[in-house]
Amino acid sequence: MKPRISMVALGVADLDLSKQFYRDGLGLPMMNSPPGVAFFNLDGSWLGLAQRDELAADATVSPEGRGYAAFNLVHNVASEQEVEDVIQQAVTAGGRLVKAPQKASWGGYHAYFKDPDGHLWEVAHNPFAWIGPAD
Repeated sequence: MKPRISMVALGVADLDLSKQFYRDGLGLPMMNSPPGVAFFNLDGSWLGLAQRDELAADATVSPEGRGYAAFNLVHNVASEQEVEDVIQQAVTAGGRLVKAPQKASWGGYHAYFKDPDGHLWEVAHNPFAWIGPAD
């Protein structure tokens, strides 16, 4: 049986701007992608970007609506300094700081930013367990 890869797909307003944010601003490795979409390798999963209205049409739902979508994306890193570095990188690339880097109530260290389309990302360091690929 082939291994399965999970992918998160984000509907975006401006595909070129979002590709620039994730590829050039955050440094995510962009995969060879067909026109109209962009795929990024996230070490065991993929991030996919496509025009918001096209994804909504494909799912047969309205593309309208904003606010908290009852989920956020999380990027786990190896240190508190890396949380600060990634947040700075996101803000420099055009993201918006939502919550500055700080100690988390659960004992780790984290911060939040929104990408150019308002997708909410948490950048977190968990000192109790590594969440990511095995070295």
